[in-house]
Amino acid sequence: MIKAKSLRGGDLPSEIKEWCGKILKTDLSTHGISELETMAYVGRFLGGRGIATRIYWEEVEPEVCAYDPRNCLIFMTGPLGATGAQGASR
Repeated sequence: MIKAKSLRGGDLPSEIKEWCGKILKTDLSTHGISELETMAYVGRFLGGRGIATRIYWEEVEPEVCAYDPRNCLIFMTGPLGATGAQGASR
């Protein structure tokens, strides 16, 4: 298990239960499925948009075009999703 640090330097909870702290990665070309742990990202990136941006940056090379098969399509939720907060699910 990876120990993550918060932006303020303190340790984040290292015990994540059930499906929290995991991302399901599906390769539609090979029909492969794998899991990514999110604890490496949570101390530096806020919510689904921040983590998705970092994963995209790591996975996609700069010369990949929009309709290139090497491009990624990422669906993420944020920390305020399904809370009723204004603009949380835009």
